[in-house]
Amino acid sequence: MGRKRHIENLDDYIEEALGNIRDDRATTAALLTDLIVELKKSPDVYDSHKALGQVAAKYVETLQRSNEQLVKITTLLSKKEPADETLSEDDKDSLFDIIQNQQEVK
Repeated sequence: MGRKRHIENLDDYIEEALGNIRDDRATTAALLTDLIVELKKSPDVYDSHKALGQVAAKYVETLQRSNEQLVKITTLLSKKEPADETLSEDDKDSLFDIIQNQQEVK
């Protein structure tokens, strides 16, 4: 019973994390879009990039971290799924072709 409850909690945490990632990405994308609009408005490109470039870099870093979080969650979910350990007929045929080709090369 304890293990099942732990898995249910894990599912809840994963759903919450995914929701947070989506929210963070939407907010960051909106802020980055606003920042780009401001950069385009400025008559002095050099000064505007100098002033706002660091902010833009932070927004992009936030998006990169959310990508990393998505990869970690995907890895967790893939470990949770039972592996399909049977080979399809296509897989078997492909393996046979590979073996045949290697024997012909020797």
